[in-house]
Formats: sequence, structure tokens, C-alpha cells
Amino acid sequence: MSQDSLIKMQCKECERINYYSTKNKKTKKEKIELNKHCRFCKKHTKHKEMKGK
Repeated sequence: MSQDSLIKMQCKECERINYYSTKNKKTKKEKIELNKHCRFCKKHTKHKEMKGK
């Protein structure tokens, strides 16, 4: 994975970084928000793209 397109996904409930994903930053300007499983909350929660670096 390229470091330029790498993003962090943070759980909205416990605010821990659980996932890393890629995004084409030239075509998608808004932040990504997905339902993903949080291993700390032990349930599916909303995960939002976090600021990189």
C-alpha cells in the first residue's frame, strides 16, 4: 500500500484506531465513514476516517 493513499479508521465510541484502508484522495475529498466491527467494543460501530500523520 502506498503511504499517500493510506488512511486510518477510528471507532466513534471508544475512539481507538482499528483499521487502515486506502482511498483515492484525488477523486474523494470527503471523509469516509463505514460500519465496521470494533474488537474493543465487541460490536459493529461507525468508524470514521481520521487525520493522517
